[in-house]
Amino acid sequence: MNKKILITGATGLIGSHLCKALADRGDELTIFTRDVKKGKDKIPFAKNYVEWNYKNPNLWSEHLNGKDAVIHFASASIGDRRWTKNYKKEILDSREISTRNLVRAIEEAKQKPKTFLCASGANYYGDSGEEDLTEDKNNGKDFLSRVCVAWEIEASKVERFGVRRVSIRQGVVLSTQASALKKMLMPYKLFIGGPIGTGKQWFPWIHIDDLVRIYLLALDNQSLTGPVNASSPSQVRMKEFAYILGKVIHRPSIFPVPKFVLKIAIGESADFITASLKVIPKKLLDAGYDFKFKDLESALKELLTSKESSR
Repeated sequence: MNKKILITGATGLIGSHLCKALADRGDELTIFTRDVKKGKDKIPFAKNYVEWNYKNPNLWSEHLNGKDAVIHFASASIGDRRWTKNYKKEILDSREISTRNLVRAIEEAKQKPKTFLCASGANYYGDSGEEDLTEDKNNGKDFLSRVCVAWEIEASKVERFGVRRVSIRQGVVLSTQASALKKMLMPYKLFIGGPIGTGKQWFPWIHIDDLVRIYLLALDNQSLTGPVNASSPSQVRMKEFAYILGKVIHRPSIFPVPKFVLKIAIGESADFITASLKVIPKKLLDAGYDFKFKDLESALKELLTSKESSR
């Protein structure tokens, strides 16, 4: 049966890909967006477009009635700007307060959705060295860990009134449209590419196509609840990632970027880029999810030698 789905952050990378997949299977979409014109231009196949300001739920809460699911992506980017004190507050508020207000609006809805899917991040665990990070592991203590904890706490409150909640702890999303891969590719194009930091840290990656399929699984599979790691089970260290990236685009990978250089260039967010996160998608594997991209080289080849960026 086709579902009525409300999505925040629909015009972002993951949201736009997921909206296409949902529309292709016949689901009816309501888009919450800060810019309705942009929403209509980028997601022209949605049924409804609602102006979204997460601080003012009175302007949009009525649209939650009768939806089968709510999918919440909207949040400030963590990688596009230097982390000043004010921007760190924006990163936190855009996740914590927006989720809190969404959940409160769901509570007040006469016809509540059955499912609430909320984005989260693998950085929930913090820099964890060699530890295998399944969903039952404790959170870290750094800034992004605290952000993810606050995000998930607010999302989990929806369970109090019978709504199934899934928090998707995403690894680094690989897409030619993603800022992370774009930034990694730049030095390779100049023939000065190489690993970031020591190169020994575990690098949790996920192809955009697999991430979209994981959201579809989480939407449809009622047995999936709580936190779900969305990262490839094919574990690689940063040094291996850099080598394979260079190999795929026929560039050398011999110029490492020390953490102190990165810290000078981008500030505190260097800690996020160089954290070691050996993320294991235990719940997905237990649910029988079959990853489309089972190794990093095939994932990068598909992205960098295909038309993915135009999709």
